Amino acid sequence: MTKRSGILLHISSLPGPGGIGTLGKEAYAFADFLHAAGMHVWQVLPIGPTGYGESPYQSSSMYAGNPLFISLPSLREEGLLSYSDDELETGGIPGKIDFQKVREVHDHLLRRAYQESADKVSADLAMFCSRMPWVHDFALFTALKSHFQGKIWSSWPDADIRMRKPAAIQKYQDLLKKEIGYHIFCQFLFDKQWHALKTYCNQLNIELFGDMPIYVAQDSADTWVSPKVFQLDRNRIPKRVAGVPPDYFSEDGQLWGNPLYNWNYLRFTGYRWWINRMSHMLHLFDIVRVDHFIGFANYYSIPYGAKNARNGKWVNAPGHSFFRKLKKALPHAHIIAEDLGSVNDRVRKLINYTGFPGMYVLVFGFGGKPEENHHYPSNWTENSVGYTGTHDNDTVLGYLLRASTEEVQCARETLHFDNLQDGPEAFIRSVLASPSQTAILSMQDILHLDNDARMNMPGTVGGNWTYRMLESDMNSSLAAHLKQLNTEYRRL
Repeated sequence: MTKRSGILLHISSLPGPGGIGTLGKEAYAFADFLHAAGMHVWQVLPIGPTGYGESPYQSSSMYAGNPLFISLPSLREEGLLSYSDDELETGGIPGKIDFQKVREVHDHLLRRAYQESADKVSADLAMFCSRMPWVHDFALFTALKSHFQGKIWSSWPDADIRMRKPAAIQKYQDLLKKEIGYHIFCQFLFDKQWHALKTYCNQLNIELFGDMPIYVAQDSADTWVSPKVFQLDRNRIPKRVAGVPPDYFSEDGQLWGNPLYNWNYLRFTGYRWWINRMSHMLHLFDIVRVDHFIGFANYYSIPYGAKNARNGKWVNAPGHSFFRKLKKALPHAHIIAEDLGSVNDRVRKLINYTGFPGMYVLVFGFGGKPEENHHYPSNWTENSVGYTGTHDNDTVLGYLLRASTEEVQCARETLHFDNLQDGPEAFIRSVLASPSQTAILSMQDILHLDNDARMNMPGTVGGNWTYRMLESDMNSSLAAHLKQLNTEYRRL
């Protein structure tokens, strides 16, 4: 296949009014920037409503879109919302997101849009609901969360609605009708704006590259609606939860807390739940990265209530059985395997069986002996996606400023640079020059930013996911430079 390149930048990190990146004109401007730079892929993080710590990997729904990404100026241009410009003001620090303030402003104006315009789009709204059967359960779940003061669903005081008894569902559908309608309206707006942007990108020969977490959040509509899919007890409390074991980076491991799958039930039902999920992802994206792909070969199981991940155990997952069904149901799915972490022979055999491209991350490439480091540049192969770094890493400059003397010296000697400030450009050139069929550059690395612009620090809560680029960062000289690099390395 022809080599190509792209940029990793989440929707929230776009510039523009309202305190957070949205699907408005700045998203189209970024697509134009990609096109001018000779790029053909735009990678984003999960686009659902964010959960604990504003993490897009702990969403309340595997189907829903984040209402904060709805462009309010676009609604005003369509005549669906009226507001003054000062009502969009969120204050704060330029280049950073104040999620609390953003949520207050957007929720207030979206509720106004619902009051002003729900009747105007009633026909389109009804059609949307008929195409998206999940949306009613999601809207009911979200309304119930608000009704019960934000409590996790397994702690709702009404046992009948926790257990989804039909009479209770009908009761709350009647009681919370207006609130349910509001959340459906928001999903309709998101879907409309998302697919308009996707169409625009595709017309520019740009593919949207999405990220799908392997696990769903415990406090999600998905777990509430489909409890048999997960390892839950009779009271719908997880028996065991997900994470990763202690390693070089964390002596306690990582306790993610997501409920684990009941793979016996999933196998018995032909993996229909998973096929529906992947089908929806392919409705949203041209390419899907499956986060923590190793969990399909074997997963780390931790007792529920544990304080850390030390006492977990590895358990075999279905692997080949699942992907035989998935490939038969969705033969043309373009899937990328996030094969980072504890990759053993079982994981390698599964990736070889699927044929999915794996990942290389250059900031991982300079520790230890080069011949033993999977991510060292000379060890990269063609069937892969190569990265300068991901959302969970230091930026390249941040890495070079923090790494050991030995690692920095190895990077300098391998990539031929002296000044640390020249490191990001050397890393970018190495990824573009690599055999990887797709090369993905972090926008922060393209801009040569340090760790003040880092997206996420795994294992921490405060201050993550807040990075935003400035409107001046999308300039024609930078696009021309990137296009020259894509020409030089034959990735146009």
